[in-house]
Amino acid sequence: MKVIVATDGSLDPAKAAPLAASIAGPDGEVLVLTVVEIPRQLLDAMRVASGLDSPANPGGVEYGIQASDPRPKTGWIGDDAMIARYVEDQRAERTQPMADAIEALGVANVSTMCRGSENVVDEILAVAEEHNTEILCIGVLGLGRFEGLLGSISTKLARRAPIPVLLVR
Repeated sequence: MKVIVATDGSLDPAKAAPLAASIAGPDGEVLVLTVVEIPRQLLDAMRVASGLDSPANPGGVEYGIQASDPRPKTGWIGDDAMIARYVEDQRAERTQPMADAIEALGVANVSTMCRGSENVVDEILAVAEEHNTEILCIGVLGLGRFEGLLGSISTKLARRAPIPVLLVR
C-alpha cells in the first residue's frame, strides 16, 4: 500500500510511525512529506525593506539582475535561491526522524520529500495524486500559524482528500 505521512515536524514518530508501517506493510511504500509555507508577499516586503529592491538598487543588481530588465514581483532569482535553500534545510529537519522510525519498523521503501508552496493543502493533495497514494496520515496538532483562525490543515485535508485520511494525535 502507498502511504503519505504529511508532517510539519510536530507529528510524533512514536505515535505515527507504527500506524503508517502497519498500513503500508513491509512491501508497501511510505513517503514522508513536509510542505513549507512560502508566502511570496512576505519575501517581496523583506526585499523592499532591506533595500534589495529600491530606486538606488532597482531589481537587486547584486544578484545578477540588470536594472533595465523588467521582472515580476514573484519569481525573483534571489527569492527562489533563498526558498530553495530553506526548503531543503526543512526536509531533513521535519521528515528524517519519521522516516527513520518507519524504516526501523520494517518498511523497506521509505522516502522523504519537501516542497515549498503558498498553499499547503493543495500541495499535499497534488503530491498524493502524483504518487497514486492510497491513504494519507497527518497529525491534528501542527505548527500552522493560523490554524485556530482559519481551520487546520488536517481538517481541510480530511474534507477535501479523495482518499482516506488517518488523523493522528
